[in-house]
Amino acid sequence: MLLPHLRLQLPSQLGPSPHSDKWEELLKSEIWDIDDGNKILPALKLSYYHLPPHLKQLFAYCSLIPKDYVFDKNKLVVLWMAEGFLSQSKGNKSMENLGHEYFEELKSRSFFQQSTNDELGYTMHDLINDLATSFAGEFSFRLDGEMDVSDVTNETFEKFRHFSLVGLRSGSYRKLNGLERAKHLRTFLLMSVSWRNDNFLDKFLDKLLPGLQFMRVLSVVSLNTNRYIYQQVTKVPESIGSLKHLRYLNFSYTKITCLPEQVSDLYHLQSLLVHHCKELSSLPRSFAKLINLRHLDISDTPNLNKLPLGIGGLMSLQTLPKVFIEEGYGFKISDLKGLSDLQGQLSIIGLDKVVNPIQAKDANLHQKKGLEVLEMEWSDNVFDESRDETIEYEVLKELRPHPKLKIFKILYNKGTRFPGWVGDPTFDQLTELTLYGCRSTHLPTLGCLGSLRTLIVESMSEVKTVGFEFHAPTNSVIGITFPSLEVLKFEDMQSWQRWSINSGDRHGTRRSFPRLHEISISSCPELAEVSIGLIPSLQVLYIEECSEEVLKGMVGVSSSLVELKIWDVKGLIQLHGEDLMHLGALEHLNINSCDELRYLWERESEAWQSLVSLQKLEVSCCKKLVASAEKDITCGITMESLKLVMFIICETLESYSCPNSVERLEIRHCDSLTSLTFSAVQDHASPLTESIVSDCDNISPEKDFGFLPRSHLTSLEISGCKNLNSFPHEHFQSLTSLEELSIEVCPSMDYSFPCGVWPPKLRKLRIGCLNKPMSEWGPQNFPTSLVQLNLYGKNSEVVSFVVAHDVRNTITTPSSSSSFLLPPSLVSLQLTDFKDVESFSGVLPHLTCLKRLDIFSCPKITDLKITSGPSNLTITVW
Repeated sequence: MLLPHLRLQLPSQLGPSPHSDKWEELLKSEIWDIDDGNKILPALKLSYYHLPPHLKQLFAYCSLIPKDYVFDKNKLVVLWMAEGFLSQSKGNKSMENLGHEYFEELKSRSFFQQSTNDELGYTMHDLINDLATSFAGEFSFRLDGEMDVSDVTNETFEKFRHFSLVGLRSGSYRKLNGLERAKHLRTFLLMSVSWRNDNFLDKFLDKLLPGLQFMRVLSVVSLNTNRYIYQQVTKVPESIGSLKHLRYLNFSYTKITCLPEQVSDLYHLQSLLVHHCKELSSLPRSFAKLINLRHLDISDTPNLNKLPLGIGGLMSLQTLPKVFIEEGYGFKISDLKGLSDLQGQLSIIGLDKVVNPIQAKDANLHQKKGLEVLEMEWSDNVFDESRDETIEYEVLKELRPHPKLKIFKILYNKGTRFPGWVGDPTFDQLTELTLYGCRSTHLPTLGCLGSLRTLIVESMSEVKTVGFEFHAPTNSVIGITFPSLEVLKFEDMQSWQRWSINSGDRHGTRRSFPRLHEISISSCPELAEVSIGLIPSLQVLYIEECSEEVLKGMVGVSSSLVELKIWDVKGLIQLHGEDLMHLGALEHLNINSCDELRYLWERESEAWQSLVSLQKLEVSCCKKLVASAEKDITCGITMESLKLVMFIICETLESYSCPNSVERLEIRHCDSLTSLTFSAVQDHASPLTESIVSDCDNISPEKDFGFLPRSHLTSLEISGCKNLNSFPHEHFQSLTSLEELSIEVCPSMDYSFPCGVWPPKLRKLRIGCLNKPMSEWGPQNFPTSLVQLNLYGKNSEVVSFVVAHDVRNTITTPSSSSSFLLPPSLVSLQLTDFKDVESFSGVLPHLTCLKRLDIFSCPKITDLKITSGPSNLTITVW
């Protein structure tokens, strides 16, 4: 896709005629004389040649980015700014906006492309990456796992300006020896580097930094959009203060606990990033000296709960994710007044400490048009007498933000009502609103927010009724309310009793929620009346810790439900026919922790006639469930849609008849289960491919497993069934499609796997912890297809392992009665709990295909050496 684009682009840039002056100038250019080892295609050289000088500089800097690397545009722009590439003024644009404009220019010329795996990330084509490396020349150097700096001459080091480190692991730090010779280094970037087992980076930075007086950029964290590597950096060296030209400092994802006071001496610092430093608890006291600071990222730093004095005086700040309001001489809400350029996200924490609403007004939030995400938090759910509900209402009233806000959260406000601006239609770009833990007795009118897509109302303990005023102003002309809302969640509403819409117009409810896709109602124990009319667009419904009345009131609002989750619904004994009739589109039904549920429905035939689209049925933790239906359980109804069935921890479940359409059946911890049947008349009619029966103590081998559909079965697990005493091994060879088999932790099961009866296509086997010791099993004649074997050795009496010499295991016999014969075809082997096995290294040379060996709880095996096995073998011992 890259080269055709360039072929079309060049004529428009250079002119249609090959005799034009631009073409003649190009032919005489020195670009053709650059020695790049013939790796760069001429067409790509042309694309670089025509770039304006400022874009050439920016693009060449990208040579520091490794191939196949997904990077964040915003982070790259800030680096360009730190290097001084964006200092040219262009109108009234900020350096950041100018950088984004240049980025888009390079993107439009195909130098950058959107990542296919990350919607926020970008990549460079490998050929484009080679082009950047070629034109960056000897001033930029990218060190990866295959390169070394030890042979670089001092003369070359003197020319280094920009350096990045890619893909090194613990122990490879020796490749950095000598880097301190690069006295004119401006950029030091660690990218996709991990040292987790030592404190090398602490020592290396202590040694490196004092001599690099021209450093502009120092980063010990990846530029990836979402793949961060935690570094074993525990401190920022005090010598950091000597880097007078430093503009970018990134110690995110490290274990630092504080920033030294010397950071305050970095007069030119523009970006200070300590995101996700979980142990960081303080910033320098003289922080206010950083008057050129534009980006301070202290997000996700849970131990940092205080800001140094003077933050409000840093007028250039654009990034400041959170502030803490304090009493006395600490940070005041009015300190936000001068920070007019704030961008992105801001959390204001501790608003209960604001005692004068005038100070809140002085914050000028309504003028901060760059904020997209705003969170206002009062005291963390502590509503004592020291808090005045009237003052908190007035403070919130004065904190009206700019109308271009996109995401807004209000937490723990004690006011008994919301100010009128909450829900004002002028907030026409607001897409997400959260009201959490507030003491208002009513919800604000929110139906006129035209762009709102997600609404979350949680822990509003004083709200008892949600009525039509929630949708539209009283006495207003009814239009379409909540026109864009897609997700609506109510959670932990302990006093909520009624949700009813009565507009006086029998069609009024149809004018609400035209796009609503998901409703979740959770932990609302007093809610008893739900009357909201029809919501035809609703597809996902979650009801949790509510009464059966809520479920009944909600199931009928849409015939388009695709997913229904019913968790801990009080009073639910079974789903009734009038409820099922609305679920013709339902594909996924999940029922969990409904303690009074005895049957899923009354009649199997009635359920399957209604649930014609059901594909997944999951039932768990229903301690009184007896069977799927009260009547006609084995009605023989043909099901075409149901593909997955799960029953987990249903201790009283006695029987289940599996429909003939099911492809995956999983039953775990159902101790009372005695009957498991399959409705397929003929084995070849069943599409069952995966079956799991685990921790079901009363299951019968002959009655249930003997009639297990076998023709399409590819995976079978039987485990933890303590009373299961045998397995119908005569059916093994008829499992012609089986590839994965697990038979383990069945202490009553006698050995019943005689030589020669394993499924012919078996690839993965987990087995052990059965009644008969493994040492007495004899040769197993495993199929040659077996590549993964997990053996559990508790009470196995095995003291050694032997590898069969021939691939069919038919000639070699164990050297002793306490040996177990391993097949030579294994690629992966796991041994667990073999307490008597003392040696294994002698076996490894004979497992020529083995790539992975995991040893767990085998304390006597101490002779493992990776040199004794295949060269690409990975060994893990726990």
